[in-house]
Amino acid sequence: MRSRLRQLRLLFCALRYGFRLIWLAAPEHHKLHWFVTLASRVHGDPRLASRLHGALPRLAPLAAAFAQTLATRPELAGATLHDAIDAIEQYEEPLAGEALDAILRAALGKPPESVFMWIAPTPASNGWCEQTHIARLALPLNGHQTITLRVLRPKQVQEVDDDAALLCAVARWVERFSRAARKLRLHALAQALREDLQRRFDLRAQAANLSQSGHQLGDDPRIVVPDVIWDLCTAQMIAVQHIDTVRATDIAGLVEHRINPTRVAAHLIEVITRQAFEHGFFHSALDARRVAVSVEPETQGRLVLASAALMTSLSSPEREFFVHGATALFEQDYGRLATLHHMAGHVPTHTRTEQVEAELRTRSEAHFSAHNDERSAGALFHHLLHSVQPFGGEVSPRLVAAQRTFSEAEALARSIHPGVDAWGIARHTLADIARRDLGHHGWIRRLSQELPHLAQIAPRVPQMLFRYFEHHAKLWQAPAAGHASQGAVLDAWRREHRRTRALLLACAVCGGLIGVTVVLFGG
Repeated sequence: MRSRLRQLRLLFCALRYGFRLIWLAAPEHHKLHWFVTLASRVHGDPRLASRLHGALPRLAPLAAAFAQTLATRPELAGATLHDAIDAIEQYEEPLAGEALDAILRAALGKPPESVFMWIAPTPASNGWCEQTHIARLALPLNGHQTITLRVLRPKQVQEVDDDAALLCAVARWVERFSRAARKLRLHALAQALREDLQRRFDLRAQAANLSQSGHQLGDDPRIVVPDVIWDLCTAQMIAVQHIDTVRATDIAGLVEHRINPTRVAAHLIEVITRQAFEHGFFHSALDARRVAVSVEPETQGRLVLASAALMTSLSSPEREFFVHGATALFEQDYGRLATLHHMAGHVPTHTRTEQVEAELRTRSEAHFSAHNDERSAGALFHHLLHSVQPFGGEVSPRLVAAQRTFSEAEALARSIHPGVDAWGIARHTLADIARRDLGHHGWIRRLSQELPHLAQIAPRVPQMLFRYFEHHAKLWQAPAAGHASQGAVLDAWRREHRRTRALLLACAVCGGLIGVTVVLFGG
């Protein structure tokens, strides 16, 4: 409904400013020159220009903010959406005083004074439609009293969603009249943009993402994930354990706290590789702003990835393809990698394996001949995924996102310590993951994944065997055989039934032993 109202408002403003009348008033054969002259005169009139500048933000705050940003920083035109969003934060004033108190009261459903002993009046960070404060609880929750509190500004969030809905509507209308727009699937792109923006402001999902990352990486001594304070998490607010940190790129700050930047750079590559290709759940928008290092005594030197707004998952087949494909690529076994592409369905079935192998070799050998300091594992992984394009193939967008995240982690690690051996670290980490996949741990994990399917199939085995023997008994039974042949068939069925029960009992015992083994030795 709000989107419809926004469209009607734009139509009203268009009619109000008389676009139709201006078009009709323009000379028939000199419309373009006339419009350029009119625009220059409007720009030269301070009063009219100020009125238009005041009207645009009310019509489309999102578009106006982007326009102001690109006017001052045109280099952002080629940047990613997330970089542009982060760059326009300076145009949003943070809430303070009574406005902040009202937002907290609405989010909590009770006075903030009953929950918080103290809230920092100045935000620790000011986002596009959100702001972060450090607060102290009146009573500890989950063993934490100092927390980091992030709240949304509902008005800005609603305006952004209205603008995104308007963009989707415009894209749908453009598709109706433009073949090029239909070919580009403009409406689908606009809808994906809107969903991406909604993910950025879904605090419940972010809390869940952060909690899952903590469970997966809780035993890793290289990283610390802040605990989520679920009692204070709502649709408008998220609360997590506060950790004193410094930016990972703040070399002076790292040295001041006696933290080795070389180790931080190496740990960054190892953690991101493990997060993406062992657990299959990773940050899809990683940059220097979202990576910090703990300076607290208990966790000093550990990486802190507190932002979980944009996370992506890899399925088990995707993760296994990348791990074993990258291992084969590091070993320069292009034939095995080409076979993996065929098995994963990344190339058409009629494509010859030796053609894919030759393409991989042509693209990758230059990286192996380069000096160690010039090698880039991220660039090599790019060829791992995109070598199928000349044959009309493609890989999953999630795999591309994982490769891009690794490349961003590699670039960030090099900015922290230019001499970091990203190639060697990635090769060793992926080889270790591949060994565990092929070892007894991977075998136990795969078997445990198949046990639920076995539990569904096993109860139907006796009935399936009975139907099998009943079908063959009818074929074997001759009209003159009489009751003797039927008795023989029934005796044979009883023998097979006893064997089936013994087999199921053995399977149950083996399943129990495997479960105990997973619990005791799975780690």
